[in-house]
Amino acid sequence: MLLAKQISIVYFLKLIKWDVMAVFLYACLVGAMDYLTFFKELTIPLSVSAMIGTLLSLLLAFRTSQSYERWWEARVIWGAIVNDSRTLIRQLIQFIPNDSQKTDYVKQFAIRQSIWCYALAEGLRKCPPTQKVEQYMQQLGADSDNRPNLLLSKHAEQLALLSDQYDINANKQVQLDSTIQRLTDAMGRCERIKNTVFPRSYSVLIHFLIYVLTTIFPFGLDDHHWAIEICLATMVPVLFIAIERTAILMQDPFENKPTDTPMTALSKTIERNLMEMAQMPAPEQASPIATFYLM
Repeated sequence: MLLAKQISIVYFLKLIKWDVMAVFLYACLVGAMDYLTFFKELTIPLSVSAMIGTLLSLLLAFRTSQSYERWWEARVIWGAIVNDSRTLIRQLIQFIPNDSQKTDYVKQFAIRQSIWCYALAEGLRKCPPTQKVEQYMQQLGADSDNRPNLLLSKHAEQLALLSDQYDINANKQVQLDSTIQRLTDAMGRCERIKNTVFPRSYSVLIHFLIYVLTTIFPFGLDDHHWAIEICLATMVPVLFIAIERTAILMQDPFENKPTDTPMTALSKTIERNLMEMAQMPAPEQASPIATFYLM
């Protein structure tokens, strides 16, 4: 998640450096051809370049819009996870009758729900599990390829036992089940975004048009100086490449990058809130892992 206005331009330049180099070398080649005898008299009106530039702009506008929509949907889903995690513990505090075991039950759910958030984040990013999650799974004595789904099943199993033990009202059971269902839906929506690949054809077409523009653009310029032609033939396509790279960064919000949905930070917030609600020691607040982003 980007913070305020402190994003590093160096990080972005590193992402596009090879594209910039490729366009620059290609622009040098085309610029040299423009000064050869065979191509010197060849002139392509700038209106043709403008038409291709307009087409590129339309494609990039659609690409950027769709990418931002995916990124924003991921953030909305995790906002709902924050709310539903708090709601689950608050419902348990309200619905479980007061006795000597109530506090322990609430603590068990609070710990399991916070571990669920961490496990979901790690599963989406395909990162190695943290020590916290590994230790809990070992204590649980069970494991699965889909750990978040397993933990929600454990929620459901314990809720069924509590329902029998305390004879919880049917309306209250429905509310608890609805909360678990919303968490399941949120997990499924995250998995859909993660597993749905953005069509590669858009990138192929955009890159093709960028190089077409780089090819014909020098032939529409006045042959005053070769360096100016090369600079212009490089700068214009690089602007389109930068826009496309921005869209690529947003289209995959679960790839463990600075532009990701801040799942780890949100999981820490959830854990801290749930521990406080369950009257347990809360972990320290998350801090940025770099000067310009928070994961």
